Amino acid sequence: MNGQTVVALIPARYGATRFDGKLMARLGGKTVIVRTLEATIATGLFDDVIVVTDSELIRDEIKNAGGSAVMSRKDHESGSDRIAEAALNMDIDIIVNVQGDTPFVKKEPLQKLLDEFKDHSVQVASLMQELSEQHFIDDPNYVKVAIDKNRNALFFSRSVIPYPRNKNLKIVYYEHIGVYAFRKQALIDFTKWPVSPLEDAEKIECLRYLENGVPLRMVITDYMGVEIDTPEDLERATKLLK
Repeated sequence: MNGQTVVALIPARYGATRFDGKLMARLGGKTVIVRTLEATIATGLFDDVIVVTDSELIRDEIKNAGGSAVMSRKDHESGSDRIAEAALNMDIDIIVNVQGDTPFVKKEPLQKLLDEFKDHSVQVASLMQELSEQHFIDDPNYVKVAIDKNRNALFFSRSVIPYPRNKNLKIVYYEHIGVYAFRKQALIDFTKWPVSPLEDAEKIECLRYLENGVPLRMVITDYMGVEIDTPEDLERATKLLK
């Protein structure tokens, strides 16, 4: 991309609060993490695609599938911290963090994400999609984002934002999809800041950027994939795959 090295790093922690070992769960005959790896490679957007994991089981699974994987420490607070450890000594310009539990990642939204970096002021960008079903809007597992007129994030929350006090207004709700792109230095800076108060309260890592004054440029997509956060999500993903 304009002479810049663009790499996808996939953080892959074995343990998960809501669905332990979810990345090794089977989805249509392959594990979730291998599905995510293959879908990311298939976009053709990256100079390299690497899984960064704390699990020898996941590392071996990726290597057996012909992919690249590196080990990280186990004690990272977030996926961004995990991939930053791997990125620190890499000669790269732009990093895309593709969550390991997003097996339906597609080229078009990632291309739109990378296109934002033609604006040199953009340090971090991420994806969002419109939420229309009320039970998803109300669900704290779905992180909502409110944006300004330039598509920069104002706030991320597991609560309903904005709150519909005005019942006569049609409100558009957006779900934050956990796919990020960073300039390398922005990612390294993130790891040097302590966990911020709002981030700690909501358990949403990107709030650390907002609390440190770094805007996130949000990209609207009709992604329509499934993030595997719960066993129910895996069932939905299996139906979608069919």
